[in-house]
Amino acid sequence: MDFLRRSLFLCVCCVACTGALLTGQEAAPASNPRLTPEDMEAFLLKAKVTSRRDAGSGVTGSSRITLSDGRLTHDAHLQAVDVARAIFQAGKASEVNFKDTYRYNIAGYRLARLIGLDNVPMSVERNIEGKLAAVTWWVDDVLMDEGARLKKKTMAPDVQRFAKQIQVMKIWDELIQNKDRNGGNLIWTSDWSMWLIDHTRAFRLGKELVAPTDLTRCDRRLLDGMRALTAESLAKAMGDSLTKEEQGAVLARRDLIVKHFDDRISKLGEGILFTY
Repeated sequence: MDFLRRSLFLCVCCVACTGALLTGQEAAPASNPRLTPEDMEAFLLKAKVTSRRDAGSGVTGSSRITLSDGRLTHDAHLQAVDVARAIFQAGKASEVNFKDTYRYNIAGYRLARLIGLDNVPMSVERNIEGKLAAVTWWVDDVLMDEGARLKKKTMAPDVQRFAKQIQVMKIWDELIQNKDRNGGNLIWTSDWSMWLIDHTRAFRLGKELVAPTDLTRCDRRLLDGMRALTAESLAKAMGDSLTKEEQGAVLARRDLIVKHFDDRISKLGEGILFTY
């Protein structure tokens, strides 16, 4: 389903959402079934914060907040982390030009929409209590995260659709050079739709693909969306959420991904392309 339909789906669900299933907290009710993406954005930017509590996972000190504008009540994920280090050491591993920033959640949502993906939740920049942060729509009707799925050794009933969604995730993570994909930031809703969340450590500056051999098939719409991406359209969509250098790295990786699939199509035919 397209972004608008999934956005509407998110709004009308009154069953448990991510936090309810993963932290045992009761979900805040959603009451308006006719939200457009523009409505959702205005809500995230302007609705009053009525409560705030720990998000329950992650290492960035993020919060789960409840927002209300008097008509609609819905939860959001609040992340204000904004760290930059020349060298970051984590155990035996180190990273140069390390960043962990809320801006990348906003950039992730904007880029996803630009290339036609609808499985990255809406995220906006907002000043909360004097501090700029990403306020991200809290995904409703979550069945489990990927970590729980692997622990339970369970699988979606539609194995082909599941595999296609995993391929989309792999392509997306190469495009944004996300080296922090883990069992907690890939979540599945009750209809086994995949949502990709928490991109604060993505958008690295590398201009090579990390694991191109893992990219075996591609959604047609996603490939078309990546082909259509230009420096101008990317800059307009990103605003201040990505630097020019970060945008350049995205475009360089896009070029490699498109060439990778053009080569595979030339060799194997368009059967490697799919829709789901």
